[in-house]
Amino acid sequence: MSETDPKSVQDLTAVVQTLLQQMQDKFQTMSDQIIGRIDEMSTRIDDLEKNIADLMTQAGVEETEGENTVKEGQGS
Repeated sequence: MSETDPKSVQDLTAVVQTLLQQMQDKFQTMSDQIIGRIDEMSTRIDDLEKNIADLMTQAGVEETEGENTVKEGQGS
């Protein structure tokens, strides 16, 4: 069998295509997992920001131009 035999070329092409498809599937799975984790992290950060804002409101703290101030009559 010579190296340029059409059957061996077809076999090699099939093997390479299968390998590339497997790699693409693995990368797609990893990409989906990363996107899922980023979405979850985004949701958790949004919840954290809301909880911090609620706590600041309860404590009587307002954010003014990047600085925190205490409302009159509350705090020290």
